[in-house]
Amino acid sequence: MQEMSPQQVHEYLEKMTGQPVPLQPLLLDVRENWEYDICHIRGSELVPMQTIPNHLERLDPNREIIVICHHGVRSRMVGRFLEQAGFKNIRNLTGGVTAWAQLVEPSMPTY
Repeated sequence: MQEMSPQQVHEYLEKMTGQPVPLQPLLLDVRENWEYDICHIRGSELVPMQTIPNHLERLDPNREIIVICHHGVRSRMVGRFLEQAGFKNIRNLTGGVTAWAQLVEPSMPTY
C-alpha cells in the first residue's frame, strides 16, 4: 500500500480528470455516515469500515483505490485488509479528510 499526501492525491486527481471512470481511482471513504455528512471529498464513495467485508464482491480488485478516513488510521487498516483480499493497487490518504481540509480545501468543514 502506498501512502499519498493530500497534495499528491489532489494533483493526481487533477491529472485524471476527463479519463473514463474505470481508469479513475475509486475514492473509498470508510468513515461513518454522520462523518461523511459533515464533510467529504467530492466524488468519494462512502462504504463504512465495518461494512467493507460485505462489499468486497462489488469492488474491482484491479481498479486503483484511494482509501479515506478522518485521520488516515482506519483507511490504512482497510487498505491492508483489501491487500490481504487480493487487491493490488491501494493507496492511503495520509492524514485523512482533516489533512485534506487543512492543505487542499480550507473551506471544507471539519470535526
